[in-house]
Amino acid sequence: MRIQRNRSRLTFRTRRRRRWSGGCLPLALAIGVLIGVGLVARQWVQTQLSLMSLDDSGDLRSAQQAFDDGDLDAAIFAAGQVWSASQDRPDALVLLARALVYRSYSDWNRDADRLTALQLTADALERLPDDPDVQAIHAFTLQAAGQPVNAARIAEQALRQQPNHTLARIALGLAYGRVGGFESALRENQAAYDNGDWPLDAQRALAVSQHDMGRYRDAARTVDAAIALNGRLPVLHFERALYAIQTGDMDRATAAYFRVLAFDPDNVKARLRLCEVSGLLAERDTAIRYCQEVTEAAPTWADGWHRLGREYFLKGDFASARDSLRRCTTLLTAQQVPIDQRPFECWYLQGQAAELLGDCDTLLHTYNEFKEMAAAANLPQTWTYPPEGPEICLPADAEP
Repeated sequence: MRIQRNRSRLTFRTRRRRRWSGGCLPLALAIGVLIGVGLVARQWVQTQLSLMSLDDSGDLRSAQQAFDDGDLDAAIFAAGQVWSASQDRPDALVLLARALVYRSYSDWNRDADRLTALQLTADALERLPDDPDVQAIHAFTLQAAGQPVNAARIAEQALRQQPNHTLARIALGLAYGRVGGFESALRENQAAYDNGDWPLDAQRALAVSQHDMGRYRDAARTVDAAIALNGRLPVLHFERALYAIQTGDMDRATAAYFRVLAFDPDNVKARLRLCEVSGLLAERDTAIRYCQEVTEAAPTWADGWHRLGREYFLKGDFASARDSLRRCTTLLTAQQVPIDQRPFECWYLQGQAAELLGDCDTLLHTYNEFKEMAAAANLPQTWTYPPEGPEICLPADAEP
């Protein structure tokens, strides 16, 4: 059975309320609604009271339960309360930093969570430099923050004290994978999984290593086991979708993104991924609709404009492609994204669309901007015109 992406699509737009055609609302239904609202309110109050009591009890059980339920916001709040009150409890720090790292992968605007986790663990390591739990969680946050060499060094320090420290071994394996040591990463993450504790983290790390080794089906099965433990962590579904795409199972990838939207309806990252999947299947109209939702919800996210412009270009709507890609290049420049991290297509496809439209001004501006970037950084991409410039911009009486 194929998933109908153009029919199963969630939307940001408010649904129009239908007029009730049956007269007055039945009394039983009204009472049922009131009871439902009361139960929800009671559950919310109980949750808040439970979280408020953490300062006094120092108990992480509520924070851990929130994490296990996939409520990372509540887990971060609760674990943060305990850590603030008792900074001699590495278990609170570990839960807090893990929740921050996993939340950082959940949507487009969560990258700062990794930096927060890194600062917290770095400060803790200064106070408790020999604590293997603090070393392990700092190594875990270091590799997530793109510092794999330092992560491996700190993880090895923890393992010298406790050779069976699973979180430290997970951090070491993930760090190896980030520098291309895929076989070593697989070995370490397999050993972490075999230890039997930290099952969710170990299964996710093992799946990442299996994927890096090209074992996509094994990676899918492994991350499915992690999802069975916690089905409300977006990162697990994003990675499950990636593994499905690697095996050509676009329906399974689509289902994974819809799982994210089921418990996080406003998730922008999932919509961008649905746009990408629809684009891979040449479903241009569906892809464009998803990407439009992305740019409406996150107008300052260059990735959404990049993908939207690309889909317009492939559809043959060159004017819309040019305008969308111009938004992409403007945002990347204004946000001072490092040149080597900017998507080349935002300039190149914009220039191609402008050339096809006969828009010499946009073409020259885009091309000159690209040449400035190429001169400032060693870009692997090339885009050149003859010394006299693009043909459409030559004077009418110029010799061919």
